[in-house]
Formats: sequence, structure tokens, C-alpha cells
Amino acid sequence: MTEIRVLDERAAWERDFERRLRDTYLAARLGADAAQTRVGQVREREKAAEWTVAEIGHDGARIGYVAVGVTTEHGIAAGRIGDLWVDAVHAGQGHEQAARSWAEAWCAERGARRVNVRVAGPDGGLFADYPVEGQVRIRTFDGPQPSSDPVAARPMTTGEYPRWLAAEKDAYLYGIVRAGALTRDEALRKAEKDFAELLPQGLSTPGHAVLVLQVEGAPVGSAWLHHGHLPGVTYGFSLNVDDAQRGKGYGRGAMAVGEQATRAAGDTALMFTVWGGNEVAMNLYDSAGFRVLESSRSLPVSD
Repeated sequence: MTEIRVLDERAAWERDFERRLRDTYLAARLGADAAQTRVGQVREREKAAEWTVAEIGHDGARIGYVAVGVTTEHGIAAGRIGDLWVDAVHAGQGHEQAARSWAEAWCAERGARRVNVRVAGPDGGLFADYPVEGQVRIRTFDGPQPSSDPVAARPMTTGEYPRWLAAEKDAYLYGIVRAGALTRDEALRKAEKDFAELLPQGLSTPGHAVLVLQVEGAPVGSAWLHHGHLPGVTYGFSLNVDDAQRGKGYGRGAMAVGEQATRAAGDTALMFTVWGGNEVAMNLYDSAGFRVLESSRSLPVSD
């Protein structure tokens, strides 16, 4: 029988959670410095969270942890499962499902209308039935540099920037809304805030490269990369082929351009976020060898 015991002290869990998270990032082939930095980002993001932490027990012994909380998102209570782990010796014996049921009930009892979970690792596992809101994908480079033929790239000009920025904001908020994460008005406010923070100096923002993708000198898309987002890792905010140019095989060339720019900047891995519902992008990342580093998932609470 699975036992759930709420803890008064969560320091031991925090240390254990960070260790497991670091191991997951290392298994995804993040470098040690990048993995530690990513753990620090998670710690910073979650430092204000008021987690309720319980140990998962069996026959009086602790065999894992579960952490839950409830926040208010746009006026609606949302539950969060921040961690759910059972040690390997006891995995697959029903303890994970029992802990998930307890966590969901705990959230529902506090008025949560949905439950969110961030899953580190290659798939949803226990939470595979939670629809994906977004995935962080990563690929490390350990082979020869790919050819991007026939796609080439050049820096974006200041004259091209305003139109590109408006289109990027539209695509960003559309992706959020399609994933079911926010309403359109909420996504619009988030887009305005995020872009102001990410590109405060426009094309001159340090570490950021905004490129125009070309075929035989004609624009076919764009790329926005942040070099050194993590130690040795470039983050791709966007890599787009224009609608009119799709279906011509330019997607793989665009990915190769992203890898070339990443290598040229001295980084050895490229990371992207893809919103849930964008099956075309997910399939492209799969075929290009991008692993799932982590995913955000959400499920409505049953009445």
C-alpha cells in the first residue's frame, strides 16, 4: 500500500530534486556547466513557490517524493505538480499512480480548475495523458557541420526589422493560444512584455542574432538565435520558413543554418521551444534529432 505523508521540512527534498534534475539534463547531453545553469534557472523560477511536499512511503520507508501547489493564473486557480518521483526499486508497482491521484485530489480540494506539470526527460511518462502545452527540444553537435544548400542566411536590416517583429509577436501569441495556455488577450500582453525584455535594443541586443533566410538571394524565412543562452548552448527563439515557401524542403536547410550559426558562435548545442499542437514543427525536430529536454503539460480537473 502507498503511504503519503506531508513533510514539515522540505530542504532535503529540494536538494534531492535538484540532484535528479541535474542528472536528467546531463542525460540529455547538456554539458555540466549548462546543466547546472539550467538547474539554477529552475530554482530561480520556483523560489517563490509555496510547495507542499510529501514523502511517498511503503511499509514505513520513504520511497519517493511528491510536491504540489496551487497558484492563481489570470483569476483562475491552477494546481501544480512540481515533482513526483519514486525510486527505481519501487517503480512500476502502482506507487506513482497513487501519488498522482493524491496530488490531483489535493489540488482539486483547493479549487484548482486544472493541473499543470513540467516533466523533465524525453516523454510524458506518468503524465502522458496530459496534453502538451510546450516542449523544450535540444540537439548537441558531435558530427560534421551540415550543408544548408540551397538555404543561406544574412543579418536582418533595420528596415526589415519592424515588420519581422510584428510577425514574430503574432506567431508567438498564436502558438500560446493554440496550445491552450492563455486567452488571446492574455497572450498579447505576454508577447509585448516578453519581447520588450528579450530585445531591448532591437537588432543591437547583445548575444542575439536575427537572420534572413535566403534561396538564390530571395528571402524565404527568418531565424532568431540567442547565443550563450546557457554555457555552450544557443537558444533558437524562432526558425521560420515563410508560408508561401513551405513544402519545398527548406525546413531542413533552415535547421542547418541554425546549426551553422550556433557553431560559428562557439556553442555546441541548439535549443528550441515548440508549442503544443504544432505537429509539423515537432515532426521536423524529431527527424532532425532534437531530444525533448522537458515539457509543460496541463489537464482540466474533472468535475
